[in-house]
Amino acid sequence: MRFFESPTRYRWLGWGALALVFLLVNVHRLSTAVLSEQLTVDFEITASQLGTLHASFFVVYALIQIPTGAMADRWGPRYVGAFGAVLLSLSAIAFTLSGGFLTAFLSRALLGLGSGVIFISILKFAANWYRANEFATMTGLTTGVAGLGAIIATTPLALAVDAVGWQVSIQGLALFGLAVAVFVFVIVRNSPDTAGFDPIENVPNQPSVSLAETGGHLKSLLRDRIQWLLSLMFFAAMGTILTIIGLWGIPYLVVVHELDVTTASYYTLLGSIGMLIGAPMVGWVSDRLDQRKVPLVFGLGLFTLALSVIPVVGTPPLSVVAGVYFIVGFCVGFTVLILAIIKERYPPAASGVATATVNGAGFFGATVLPTAMGVALDSYRTGDVIAGTVVYTETGYRVAFSLTAIAVACAFLCALWLVLSDDQQSWFE
Repeated sequence: MRFFESPTRYRWLGWGALALVFLLVNVHRLSTAVLSEQLTVDFEITASQLGTLHASFFVVYALIQIPTGAMADRWGPRYVGAFGAVLLSLSAIAFTLSGGFLTAFLSRALLGLGSGVIFISILKFAANWYRANEFATMTGLTTGVAGLGAIIATTPLALAVDAVGWQVSIQGLALFGLAVAVFVFVIVRNSPDTAGFDPIENVPNQPSVSLAETGGHLKSLLRDRIQWLLSLMFFAAMGTILTIIGLWGIPYLVVVHELDVTTASYYTLLGSIGMLIGAPMVGWVSDRLDQRKVPLVFGLGLFTLALSVIPVVGTPPLSVVAGVYFIVGFCVGFTVLILAIIKERYPPAASGVATATVNGAGFFGATVLPTAMGVALDSYRTGDVIAGTVVYTETGYRVAFSLTAIAVACAFLCALWLVLSDDQQSWFE
């Protein structure tokens, strides 16, 4: 078939296989919002414990990013991606069989370990198979897949849970994940030459990297002040998106607007649609304009304004909440431009470890912010329990959401500082 004779066509098949795994990653990591009531009752936990359970995925996900970058640079996306797909699927099954908070915490942490290797594997695949002026587009498309996974993790998952229960729903996803792992191993190749193709014009050569060379790249990253600035921005922005869409967006609507979980999931569904639309669109525009930093400033400014609505108003109309959630999801497209900035700052051999370093910061944000919001909510609990769930106040949610608004405002100021500095070398290095 001609499709398999062209590297510029075959690469879409490889990307698609890895993207299927990333789709599942996003369903699992954002499922806690829909499952929050069942998990609270089944495991008899408080809001802060629910935040910790949700965050256990992200803390391991974050910790594994730099090792993943090194593995992707050395062994390539085929092996690392297939391994991750198997581990995340087996861990999801273990999560459904958990008998209490501790085993659920450990299972979800292992789920984060398996999931944590996938995104960087896709970015490494994109660096090996796509031209430099296609990278932001591919990053956006990949993040758009995250939006599709986030859509599945809202209303479709809520309906599935209503029909067959949360354990069976997650087990079904896990079985599909094991099948996709086989698909990745069979289809994906690390580069055009390992697939038997000639090099693709204008795709930088991606040499195999020794451990010593990886160590050198890590030292450079640790000394790079711009890397720390970008990591801080990604910590705040990506951490906030994953916290609101993935956990506290639904409980806020259930408590403050008195919606049921399935109806509340329609609103986080809008956030997921925002991710699906925003990430590919912003990535494509960024590549066409050959601009990263100016769109980033604009996006983070919009993000800050949208997040400020709930802390300021408390109980805005549901139509306004829908708009806020959509913008939160859409702004993921601006946020992932940070990864394109750091990738372009380092040579091709360091693309995996460079993007992994900054990406890890985002998932540390997704570890810290959910728990911080849970602690804020516990400080304003009413003491009442309805249907086994602790009741929190509107004031608690205003305080909790203000934490994310402040975090993203700090990211906006960092981006503005980066753009307005006349000589970045003198400012940061």
